[in-house]
Amino acid sequence: MASDLFDIAGRAALVTDGTSGLGRAIALGFARAGARVFAGSRDPARVEAAAAELRGIRPDCGALVLDVADPESVRAVVNHVREEAGCIDILVNAAGITHRQPSMDCSLEDWERVLRVNLTGTFLCCQAAARAMRESGGGSIINIASLSSRIGLAHVAAYGASKAAVMQLTQSLGSDWAQHGIRVNAIAPGVFPTPLNRALIEGTPRGAWFLHHTPMKRFGRPDELVGAAIFLASPASSYVTGETLVVDGGFLACGVPADIPA
Repeated sequence: MASDLFDIAGRAALVTDGTSGLGRAIALGFARAGARVFAGSRDPARVEAAAAELRGIRPDCGALVLDVADPESVRAVVNHVREEAGCIDILVNAAGITHRQPSMDCSLEDWERVLRVNLTGTFLCCQAAARAMRESGGGSIINIASLSSRIGLAHVAAYGASKAAVMQLTQSLGSDWAQHGIRVNAIAPGVFPTPLNRALIEGTPRGAWFLHHTPMKRFGRPDELVGAAIFLASPASSYVTGETLVVDGGFLACGVPADIPA
C-alpha cells in the first residue's frame, strides 16, 4: 500500500529543540504518526511542557535537557534514547539561533556563538546519532537548513554562513554514511514565524518584502513542514540522501513576482 511508504510508526526519533517552533511541530507530527519521540531543549521548563504534550499523544515519548553545542550533553542524550528505545531511527536537527546585526559590527564572540550552535551542534548530533544508527543497521537524519543556505539575507551573516554550511554538511555526510544505511537530508524552510524570528518578520518592512516575493503571498505554518519531514524519515525516501528539500511557498522559484505590472 502507498500509505506504508510513509509509515514511521514505532520508530524512535530524537528532535533537537523539539520543544518550540519548527522542531516542536515536527516532534508532535512524528508522535501523531506513531513514532516514539524524544524532544531535546536547553530550557528545563520547555522540556517539562514538551514531555507532557508528547505523552498525551503517545505515553512512551519524552523530552530531555540537551545543549547541542556541548559534546557531553549530546552523548548523554543519545545514550539515554538508545537505552530507553533500544535504538535511534530518526534524528531531526532543529536547534538553531540567530544574531541580527550589520556584518561590519558583528563581534567574533557572536559569530562563533551562532556557528557553534547551528553548525557544530548539528555535526555533533549527526555524529553521535550516526554511531548509534550504524550499530542498528541504519537510519535517517534530517537537518534544518534555511533560505539563507542559498541566498544572502541582510544583517544575519553568521546565520547565513552556518546554514549554507549545514547544507554542504548534509551533502558530505549523506555521501559518507550511505554505506552504513544512514541517509542524511535537509529541509530548507521558507519564512515561518517562530519565536526565533517573529519580531523580525511580523508587521515589519522585512516581513512585507518576504510576503511580496513569496508567490503564495503568506508565511508558512509550522505544521506544513511535517509532511516533508515524514517523507524524509520514512521508506518513501529510501533512495534519497544528501539532498535539501525546500519548503518555501515558491520563494526561491520566484524571479519577478506575478503581481508586477507588465
